[in-house]
Amino acid sequence: MLKDQPSDRAKREANKAFKPAKTQKPMNDYAKDQHSLNENRERLKAERLAREAQPKGRED
Repeated sequence: MLKDQPSDRAKREANKAFKPAKTQKPMNDYAKDQHSLNENRERLKAERLAREAQPKGRED
C-alpha cells in the first residue's frame, strides 16, 4: 500500500498541472442580443461624448 502512494500523489499533481481549460458555454439568442445591445450602447455613448467634447463653434 505504501508503494502506491507516491504514484497516486504524482498522478494528482499531474492532474492539477494539466487541468483542461474551462470552455465558455455557447451563447443563447438572448445573451447574443444583450451583448449586441451593450456594445451598441457603448459605441453610441462614446460618439456622444466625443461630440460634446468638441468646441461649440466648430462643427465637423
